Amino acid sequence: MQKVLHINPDKCTGCLQCEMACSFENYGTYATSKSRIKVFDFHHTGKKVPYTCTQCDEAWCLHACPVEAITVDNATGAKVVNESTCVGCKVCTIACPFGTINYVQETGKVQKCDLCGGDPACADACPTGAITFVDANWTGASTCLGLEKFSASTSRLAPSNPNR
Repeated sequence: MQKVLHINPDKCTGCLQCEMACSFENYGTYATSKSRIKVFDFHHTGKKVPYTCTQCDEAWCLHACPVEAITVDNATGAKVVNESTCVGCKVCTIACPFGTINYVQETGKVQKCDLCGGDPACADACPTGAITFVDANWTGASTCLGLEKFSASTSRLAPSNPNR
């Protein structure tokens, strides 16, 4: 059963607990600049909206990577950057239409959400329930993302719904 991050911006207070939990999970430090999830602040409305990799079926990042450093985790369905294979060319950052892959100056590699191996720290840390980790069927994402065709024997997801 695949799970996905479900983000409800109406519940976000902008507390940045998701960013802090992400940076601590991945780098062992509380530094929002190192987070793989960001909270966008719409200053003119006061609205706060968390955003991160949607693990989209199209996976432009995966297909754009010239060294195949981005693969699909068969257990979680997440698109994961293999840091030892990544050459830091940033082609994936250009290919991602959502801007959720970031270049890390210190490592010379890219980073993106990997769903924390199936237990996302951001969802666990969110005090308002703005970020939850839910069954993909609940959101309808399994159909939208083609997850019903997902097979543990493949490293890539099946083609997306052509009607999108």
